[in-house]
Amino acid sequence: MKFYSTNNTSHQVSFKEAVFNSMPQDRGLYMPVQIPRLDEKFLNNLDGYTLPEIAFHVAKNLLGDDIPDGDLRTIIHDAINFYAPVVSLEDSVNVLELWHGPSLAFKDFGARFMSRVMSYFLQEGEKQLDVLVATSGDTGGAVALGFLGVPNTRVTILYPKGKVSGIQELQLTTNGQNIRAIEIDGTFDDCQALVKQAFTDPELNEKFRLTSANSINIARLIPQTFYYFNAYAQLLKQNKDKVVFSVPSGNFGNIGAGILAWKMGLPVEQFIAATNANDTVPEFLKTGIYQAKPSVQTISNAMDVGNPSNWVRIADMFKADSAELTKKVIGFSYTDEETTQAVEKIYSNYNYVVCPHTAIAWQALKDWQQDQPTGKATGVFLSTAHPCKFPDVLPDHVSKAIVIPEEVQGLEEKIKHAASLGTDFEGFKKYLLKNG
Repeated sequence: MKFYSTNNTSHQVSFKEAVFNSMPQDRGLYMPVQIPRLDEKFLNNLDGYTLPEIAFHVAKNLLGDDIPDGDLRTIIHDAINFYAPVVSLEDSVNVLELWHGPSLAFKDFGARFMSRVMSYFLQEGEKQLDVLVATSGDTGGAVALGFLGVPNTRVTILYPKGKVSGIQELQLTTNGQNIRAIEIDGTFDDCQALVKQAFTDPELNEKFRLTSANSINIARLIPQTFYYFNAYAQLLKQNKDKVVFSVPSGNFGNIGAGILAWKMGLPVEQFIAATNANDTVPEFLKTGIYQAKPSVQTISNAMDVGNPSNWVRIADMFKADSAELTKKVIGFSYTDEETTQAVEKIYSNYNYVVCPHTAIAWQALKDWQQDQPTGKATGVFLSTAHPCKFPDVLPDHVSKAIVIPEEVQGLEEKIKHAASLGTDFEGFKKYLLKNG
């Protein structure tokens, strides 16, 4: 399969080149030249397949012969070695738990698959791969654990100072080995801008073999389609074949993967883009005007993105058909106060604890369902992170109900190691050259 730049469809590269280059020099994002439609027999019988089997079939259709079948199966079985259950909370309200991987966040699907694909493509004796990643919270931890100890790779994680949770910061800064962290005195958008500028800097690209682990990398997007197909498979076992997905949205890679799955034939009635106060996309869906904004700090920090990179992929999949786009995707945004109220309602109604991002997706689903005919479709909201990552922003009585996983309990004994930089690119470039 060939992949083109969203800024220049004639610029086409192999999957390997798209993975390693991450972002084309024209600052577009890579997308498959053709989005394959899966055969109806497979789609109608998804409930008969396991998650790894679904993942292989989807990936095989997207990648073609870029990775031989046996090697692709090995990569998937190694990367996707945890489950993602759909849990029913009430009639037509289900939660897709995506935090059963090692970093306790949905980013594990993309980060683990991508790290193993990169390791597979790396040839012995090749130049070290330098992975740059900006994080608003969960991406960094998932990438750190995904690449930890991978030979001939080095990961540099940029995160906004004081704007990630304590556990998230420990996941970023306590790994050592081939993982290093930089706290940027700014926002996630500032971190993302530094990473993007590095990819187009001639001196850095001559000295280093740079790639990204952010959701701008196509190898992050592809594996995120797996859990949409798998969620539908679980619902089919309950004789439910109409589904609506409500997705917590920051950089819009998660919902972008869902739309890619729909383009491949997954029957989805509606996508709900649920955001916090960073409402660039919900406002666009209402007004038709896309106006990027400076990001605003909220208690759902992983979604604090004012100019989501992956929106160009979503727009590309609709080929500028704004009518179809606004019909298929609807947006809701919520304040911190509304988010906290949603956390409390979920705990009170279901005795179920969620992170603030998940709470926003639940609230959006409930608000959307109020205006819909009963029984029309089954609602699924995505739970993107374990609530133990956000104890300080949850109400005390809810926070006390969190069951802390074993892998988190030992983090607080580790020592943080992180460099500190401002938002200027020259300072970041100087750091990279000096510590290369």
